[in-house]
Amino acid sequence: MENVLAILLAGGAGERLHPLTKDTAKPAVPFGGAYRIIDFTLSNCVNSGVRRIFILAQYKSLDLTRHIRDGWSIFSAEMGEYIEVIPPMRRVSEDYWYQGTADAVFQNFQSIEVEDPDAVLVVASDHIYKMNYHEMLDQHQQTGADITIATIQAPPEEASRFGVVDIDADYRVVGFEEKPKPEDAMRSSFNPDMISASMGIYVFNTDELLRALHEDAQDPASSHDFGKDIIPRRLKNSRVMAYDFRDINAKTVRYWRDVGTLDSYYEANMDLVSVVPEFNLYDQRWPIRTKVTQQPPAKFVFAQEGRRMGVAVDSIVSAGSIISGGRVLHSVLSPGVRVNSYCEVEYSILMPGVEIGRYSRIRRAIINTGVKIPESSIIGFDLEADRAKGYTITEGGIVVVA
Repeated sequence: MENVLAILLAGGAGERLHPLTKDTAKPAVPFGGAYRIIDFTLSNCVNSGVRRIFILAQYKSLDLTRHIRDGWSIFSAEMGEYIEVIPPMRRVSEDYWYQGTADAVFQNFQSIEVEDPDAVLVVASDHIYKMNYHEMLDQHQQTGADITIATIQAPPEEASRFGVVDIDADYRVVGFEEKPKPEDAMRSSFNPDMISASMGIYVFNTDELLRALHEDAQDPASSHDFGKDIIPRRLKNSRVMAYDFRDINAKTVRYWRDVGTLDSYYEANMDLVSVVPEFNLYDQRWPIRTKVTQQPPAKFVFAQEGRRMGVAVDSIVSAGSIISGGRVLHSVLSPGVRVNSYCEVEYSILMPGVEIGRYSRIRRAIINTGVKIPESSIIGFDLEADRAKGYTITEGGIVVVA
């Protein structure tokens, strides 16, 4: 693991998460109360022993850069460890901006050559999961692979969201199709009722990666994407293997969520407040790290007779939050949230610094960072009225207030 370089792809505009990404990069969007989305991938790296990390940023990256600077200064330069946020550089192409996931890595190929790793781990930074990359790298080495792709079993109706992998009995990848129609998707050789979906996690031998990137850069017809171009092109002449994902702590549950849309982001947050969540934030064997802001403990006030007490049930309540005579049910409250008297907040996500005015009722909503909801507001009960106010309404009926 000492000579493995991790490259985290963090440059996407996150258009499907708008308006949450209006002012910040998708990997820096708050998640699960105290965290940012990128914290989960970074925690996987650190817990797996991968401590040489490039983060390829691009879109509105100031918030992301500050989060990494203030929250992830745990690496020792004397031990050869580092985490570097790399903005787009006009070095190889005439374009300033990355043209795709593969182009983002290609633009930084000289930085890879300088580090001279044995293998390069390429991962997306907008997924929620726990994975021991050490196990994937071990399999990569033991099978003599040039490229290893992490896969997960998924129902066929979700095929249009993923790259679908065709795997033989020896885990060799013999086919790859990016986002096929569900009826056309190849079924998994391990479970005919499922598909093997690519998780967007790749291990490359360094020479294989550099060769593939240079060939792709010379192809004017390429979209310069790992799933659409690099992987399918390497199947004929390279040894491409699949790594069947196993949750680091769960033997039966394989928890992995792509939070690229508002509905999937909402659902993944709601997963956390279950009594027995599939994804456990409280597992000390696999800690999730983040930037810790100095906040007082959460407080619940007003229990006088005749007045509703501040209470939260089946919820995550982060530090610095005050529930002042309001009621919170099945919700995620980020640091510094204030829920005032006589409020009802249900099945909602309140971002950092949100304040809910007295007598308000909020249901199935995402309230963005720093928003102050006026007194007696009603959100989530009449979607047409919410839409008329300029709020975003998702396909799943979630109201987003930005």
